[in-house]
Amino acid sequence: MTTAVPKIRMGFVGGGEGAFIAQAHRQAAGLDGRYELVCGAFSRDAQNNRRTGEVLGLPASRCHDDWRHMLEAEQALPADQRMELLVIVTPNHLHAPVATQALNAGFHVFSEKPAALNLAELLALKEVVDRSQRLYGLAHTYLGYPMVWQARDMVRSGVIGELRKVIVEYPQGWLSQDTVNKQADWRGQPGQSGIGGCIGDIGTHAFSLAEFVADQPIRQLSAMLGVHVEGRQLDDDASMLFRMDGGASGVLIASQVCAGEENPLKIRVYGSKGGLEWRQEEPASLIHRSLDQPMRVLRSGVGQPWLCEAATQRMRLPAGHPEGYLEAMANLYGDFATAIRARASGNVADGVPGIDVGLRGMAFIETVIASHRGDTKWTELVCTRRAQP
Repeated sequence: MTTAVPKIRMGFVGGGEGAFIAQAHRQAAGLDGRYELVCGAFSRDAQNNRRTGEVLGLPASRCHDDWRHMLEAEQALPADQRMELLVIVTPNHLHAPVATQALNAGFHVFSEKPAALNLAELLALKEVVDRSQRLYGLAHTYLGYPMVWQARDMVRSGVIGELRKVIVEYPQGWLSQDTVNKQADWRGQPGQSGIGGCIGDIGTHAFSLAEFVADQPIRQLSAMLGVHVEGRQLDDDASMLFRMDGGASGVLIASQVCAGEENPLKIRVYGSKGGLEWRQEEPASLIHRSLDQPMRVLRSGVGQPWLCEAATQRMRLPAGHPEGYLEAMANLYGDFATAIRARASGNVADGVPGIDVGLRGMAFIETVIASHRGDTKWTELVCTRRAQP
């Protein structure tokens, strides 16, 4: 007889009533039955916090109006009752402070991105992660898609030859006007969002996708930022050229003022023998173009013999049964659960983006801003760079 593996006890900071991304996190974490929500500090609004806890079936004693009180209360519980993992789904300015205290209190952390407001804050957080011997993960959800792993495997194995060109784009249209709502308001405030607007919100997704699929870092870039809606303090549009360590050149476009667009994150990579194309709005397909063969479309699905192991193990359904955003996020939670149960320490290996991916992303934001403000043709992307005021 096999012994049942206990579910990982999970708590939330942020994600009260009306918060889209927190609901996605809870649904994704529950998809494979490996987590149990046991506590939360969902909102500074006491009524919102109470209602959220009631809807989620939590006892009043495990719903806290303040996240600091929650950490203290959970620490005081017996080891087999207290939470093991804290999920952070607050505005950006709280990501690093909450993560720091949670790690120091002995809890694993899974955070919405970015990991911090700036590189200095993030470097300090990395020291805490390294010292804590606890796991730290970032919700770069698009890196959870199976066909993204398939694309990286094909680049690594030389299917498209020597990598030459990477084109990644992430246009959205939801901020094309002077939008006033909960999601838009805090993103436009440097004190809550950080120094980057669009470039920090979705540009980092495009950046991490490019480095992941190409399997090499971006070394230099030349960037232009724009503010197209009057009165905004942070960028709503970004364009840049970049160079990668392996010699490939690239283009990255991220914009939230492309009227009519929804969420069409797309990447194309080209090598000496062919190219690959993946689109988030049709995530089950990976287009493979070849110099001397007809174009083919690889489709996801359990048991497809032409797919790599890393892609296959992130699928749940046979071909023709679409898996999407929640399943991609669930893959991150699955890898995180495996690492926790294996009593791993430090960064999560090979599945969930960790603190080092966060450092790359923050260095990218600050390098883009430095490039936009400067006069040099190319700006080096270095993880110890500080943005100029």
